[in-house]
Amino acid sequence: MFSKFTSILQHAVEALAPSLPLQEDFVFHWKAITHYYIETSDDKAPVTDTNIPSHLEQMLDILVQEENERESGETGPCMEYLLHHKILETLYTLGKADCPPGMKQQVLSFYTKLLGRIQQPLLPHINVHRPVQKLIRLCGEVLATPTENEEIQFLCTVCAKLKQDPYLVNFFLESKLKGLASKGTASLITADMLKGQDSVVTDTGQSVQPGETSSGADQAESANDLPQQADDLSTSLDELNVPLSPEALAAHPHGDYNLVDSLLNLTKSPDGRIAVKACEGLMLLVSLPEPAAAKCLAESTCLCELLTDRLASLYKALPQSMDPLDIETVEGVNWGLDSYSHKEDASAFPGKRALISFLSWFDYCDQLIKEAQKTTAVAMASSVRERFFVGVMEPQLMQTSEMGILTSTALLHRMVRQVTSDALVHEMVCFILGERREPEKLTDINRHPLRHRLIEHCDHISDEISIMTLRMFEHLLQKPDEHILYNLVLRNLEERNYTEYKPPCQEDKDVVENGQIAGAVDLEEDPLFTDISPDTMLSNQEWLTASPPASPDHPKNDGKTEVHKIVNSFLCLVPDEAKSSYHVEGTGYDTYLRDAHRQFRDYCAICLRWEWPGSPTPLEKCNLEAPFFEGFFLKVLFDRMGRILDQPYDVNLQVTSVLSKLALFPHPHIHEYLLDPYVNLASGCRSLFSVIVRVVADLMVRIQRIPDFTPKLLLVRKRLLGLEPEGPIVDHMTLLEGVIVLEEFCKELAAIAFVKYHASSTP
Repeated sequence: MFSKFTSILQHAVEALAPSLPLQEDFVFHWKAITHYYIETSDDKAPVTDTNIPSHLEQMLDILVQEENERESGETGPCMEYLLHHKILETLYTLGKADCPPGMKQQVLSFYTKLLGRIQQPLLPHINVHRPVQKLIRLCGEVLATPTENEEIQFLCTVCAKLKQDPYLVNFFLESKLKGLASKGTASLITADMLKGQDSVVTDTGQSVQPGETSSGADQAESANDLPQQADDLSTSLDELNVPLSPEALAAHPHGDYNLVDSLLNLTKSPDGRIAVKACEGLMLLVSLPEPAAAKCLAESTCLCELLTDRLASLYKALPQSMDPLDIETVEGVNWGLDSYSHKEDASAFPGKRALISFLSWFDYCDQLIKEAQKTTAVAMASSVRERFFVGVMEPQLMQTSEMGILTSTALLHRMVRQVTSDALVHEMVCFILGERREPEKLTDINRHPLRHRLIEHCDHISDEISIMTLRMFEHLLQKPDEHILYNLVLRNLEERNYTEYKPPCQEDKDVVENGQIAGAVDLEEDPLFTDISPDTMLSNQEWLTASPPASPDHPKNDGKTEVHKIVNSFLCLVPDEAKSSYHVEGTGYDTYLRDAHRQFRDYCAICLRWEWPGSPTPLEKCNLEAPFFEGFFLKVLFDRMGRILDQPYDVNLQVTSVLSKLALFPHPHIHEYLLDPYVNLASGCRSLFSVIVRVVADLMVRIQRIPDFTPKLLLVRKRLLGLEPEGPIVDHMTLLEGVIVLEEFCKELAAIAFVKYHASSTP
């Protein structure tokens, strides 16, 4: 109480007295602090009961005022005094001893305000960055301490300064042995001196007792020179940071990054605000462009391990079984906003808290990798793959329990949807698909067991597992990584050995007047389509008027089948008696044209940097003798497509959705194999069109056995669209729903073919 009264009285005197020159004022406040340690006998009183906070604040104000009164970049006498007398070193010592109690908070606050309010670059000065580095080591040592808030403010201020001048980070990369030396000397600092007792410190850092000094007068004189003693103390600390031997450098070539270690410790804080601020500080550090810092982050800190180990522990904390819909629809997974209250959530489900925590941390890892310098990003992404994907997720995905497979696949699907950083996308892709790029063989099952298992799950006995795995692949195909499509499809189409090569002759080069290519099959002459009415065929002029706006330019493929022939081929695949869309308004082909144009534009943007060819590889340069295998992925999709009349509606929607996504890719071999009905297939090969033709042939036989087929088909369509209320179960429901999906899929393929042709032919 008395000290507070003294402080008030002192402020009153200062207000009435004439203002001293800034340097005298600055030195006065600093000496007032040092005299406290000489005069006080009560080292238990909290620092807030002393004048120390007031003097520190006055010193800051003087430094700011001095800087404002001088030209930019010019160091004034007060700042010179602070640097020359190693005031920050002394304050660090006082803060480490936390004497009086609460002094650590005051020191942290002083450092933070000094770095934040002074505009001139301070960190390059050895008498600034060295004590700052030492103070950094004190942060995060113990969680949930009263100083946590000041610690994170200080660390984030340092990070912000490094973001402004990235080269300064080199001052904060220490060798491990040097760090140990500093920690060792800290124990030599005599706390007795700081607590105002009678021992002093010599230049060598040894403690000298009062009886060992020459006289009481000498002792008093040395006590009055406390600032000088602090200088000597700092010097003795520096001397112990000796240069490292070549052997030590070889053992620790990149050293420590204490700033990262302290922030990592604070990310574990039970206070969510502190943890988020620590995450933000790490985000700043990993984005620094300095190669030395990036290498140190990747090789000499536990950043990668901590990120992935926490990801693994959060994943393991999830329930063994969860509803896939819950996993898909849960919101609030932004890493900085992980503040979920179970009590306030009306839609809570078991494990929601754990799920949000896991997805939030995965989001943080993803964003950290996205912002990081390339070396650091690659190291972190590789660590996530090895320590989390392979070590934790793969056994879950490879298990035999259906509920376990469904839950783990739903989580993988959610992560595929969520991931955005290029490095993590690539590591996830290589984890799921492997890294092989040569054409697949039927004997390749064990080359990458996870890839084969996931593709098998697309045709699982459980429809739920099939749908979830297909959805995962659908979203995977939309990620901007060329390896995905190449690994799943393109590597098997590279040689175009699905085609049968016929050397061109003069007759093949002649084109008849109506524009049809000689030698191509005319659907109107095909016995399978003799019942097609001329009314359902659309003229070339009608297609041109229905054309959407031009898409990104692609070179026109020479010898490409005319688009109206391809479009009509798909539109006329389903016979008239199996069509129902013309009875319902708003289910026309034009809606598919608009969607196809928008999606194709998006896919072109994804593939722009992959440098795909504009036309197929000439057959003369292809190895057509090599046996053709469409690959396990297309094999499963084609097998599923062949059973469209006997599968549940939801499965059919997902299979056709994946196939349409594949057809949208602007690669000439994909276009030829999936969208050109007139390609000459080699013996024993199948294409998407040939698979659909077989389905239609089977359908035409089965239609004859179903009485009132067309009215039933129309009723089912109206129910699916919500135009008719649910009623009695209709016979052959699965078949009727399959026919509707087939008709819509053919319209979608026709629209995609038209949009792609229009884009490639637009000058």
